[in-house]
Amino acid sequence: MRSPILPGATIGVLGSGQLGRMFAIAARRMGYRVHTLSPDNDTPTGQVADREVQAAYDDLDKVRDFARNVSVVTFEFENVPAPTAEAAAQFAPVRPAGSVLHTTQHRLREKSFLSRAGFPVTPFVTVRSQAELDAGLEKLGCPAVLKTAGWGYDGKGQFKIAARGQSAEAWRSVNTGEAVLEAFVDFECEVSVVGVRGGDGSVVTYPVIENSHRNHILDLSCCPARISDSVAGQAAEIARGVLESLDCVGVLCVEFFVARDGRLLINELAPRPHNSGHLTIDACTTSQFEQQLRAICHLPLGSTELLRPAAMANLLGDLWEPAEPDWAAACAMADVKLHLYGKLQARPGRKMGHLTVLAADAEAALARVEQARRALARAD
Repeated sequence: MRSPILPGATIGVLGSGQLGRMFAIAARRMGYRVHTLSPDNDTPTGQVADREVQAAYDDLDKVRDFARNVSVVTFEFENVPAPTAEAAAQFAPVRPAGSVLHTTQHRLREKSFLSRAGFPVTPFVTVRSQAELDAGLEKLGCPAVLKTAGWGYDGKGQFKIAARGQSAEAWRSVNTGEAVLEAFVDFECEVSVVGVRGGDGSVVTYPVIENSHRNHILDLSCCPARISDSVAGQAAEIARGVLESLDCVGVLCVEFFVARDGRLLINELAPRPHNSGHLTIDACTTSQFEQQLRAICHLPLGSTELLRPAAMANLLGDLWEPAEPDWAAACAMADVKLHLYGKLQARPGRKMGHLTVLAADAEAALARVEQARRALARAD
């Protein structure tokens, strides 16, 4: 294992959203300085960082200057362009490596990698034309889901095809030259495993998290997931295998469908802390953000022990209509933890914060966190 990067050093973050903010808070608590680079200013990360650099990701000279002034570079979202990571790597180690970014930021590369490595994925075909889409539907049947190959998140760039007559509409909708057609999975539930791999190759995983979505955006998460111990164990082992196969140093989340027959199918990878793992801040011995810091600095990894069952509810910009949420009403519930991201403008569907509740079991935590979120809506 290489020499660790010790407290007092400066960490560079490419990206400036809420994931970077929570990472910066964890890093500063442990005595590190944090610099962030993104095209924006007064950002969620910049508000708590030591230095905020406003620059386009394709301004590679600015990226190199940024990397010269930090000891290690990480990222808080996977759509950082690969040339940006390569430019930063000329002056500081980038963890996870740019090769991990290259694989996971493109659905076709990601699914092809997973399939070749023998990991369970949903059946898929590559689509580069209307004719290939029609052939894919002939092979996979309907319903199916057409997704852009790159730059998709929170359901963006997706079209569910219920019948073959929708293929032309679907192809126009994704508006891309390369896409992935996936068989529709009749799943029991969706779960995720947040895993961490250190510089020495050690791997730890958090207990499996159960997720539910609304309009393709994560709505609620609870931990532990309400699945069998056998399925949970398989999910953790698969996540460990993906981390090792990618040679990923850092945090990686593996999202799964749990089919009705108990099979696990990988849906997506995220080589960074994940929305579903936000509950680890309050519910686990070591949060996913501190683990990211430990991993990229080649420090020993922390415990992933779940202290109590927990649930998290996302707070989207919709809650700000018609007025600012009633924060006092939620905070009056003494077991509720409020996390806001410092975003300057609320918009429908935009992630503005989250609530976390710890309880005796996952069901109780879910009920309580939903109650708290409802309390935010003003009656007037």
